[in-house]
Amino acid sequence: MTSPNPYAIDADTLSGMKPIRQVVFALGSNLGDPLSNLQGAVSSLRDTPDVIVVDVSSVYETEAVGGPEDSPTFLNAVVLAETTLDEFTLLERAQAIEDAYGRVRTERWGPRTLDVDLVVVGKVEVDKPTLKLPHPRAHERAFVLVPWAEIEPAGEIPGHGLVVDLLDAVDSSGVRRRDDLSLED
Repeated sequence: MTSPNPYAIDADTLSGMKPIRQVVFALGSNLGDPLSNLQGAVSSLRDTPDVIVVDVSSVYETEAVGGPEDSPTFLNAVVLAETTLDEFTLLERAQAIEDAYGRVRTERWGPRTLDVDLVVVGKVEVDKPTLKLPHPRAHERAFVLVPWAEIEPAGEIPGHGLVVDLLDAVDSSGVRRRDDLSLED
């Protein structure tokens, strides 16, 4: 609601406070010890100043999408968090976590020790060479939508719609929940 007083001052602006926004991270790993890699990513996100992990999905096993035919299956999960950090700082943090787990970028969609994708940051839309938000393919990827729908059925990808509606439009048959595996949140 906007104040009818044209001289009203937003106290948050004066104090330098930043808005709290929801952020969604998609995690994936298919090299090394994938479950440990995912757990390391969750723990690293939890240890990030100004990031509060709200929920972590179950672990899902999925076929590799877009990479070499002989790629091992992935373990995937989604992390829902709240933050006051801006999207470029979050991207730097995600890449630093990937680097800490030995991520090597030699082949697009190739096997990897850890993938930490920034899917959405509030309703922010960015179209830069280094960052696109929302993630440009998240609305098409069952390995993102299935775990996200599990922890936030009302989740939304700006410009694309509700996660549960998007999930109805994709083939999720290759996404299997692994009840024998879990991540500590």
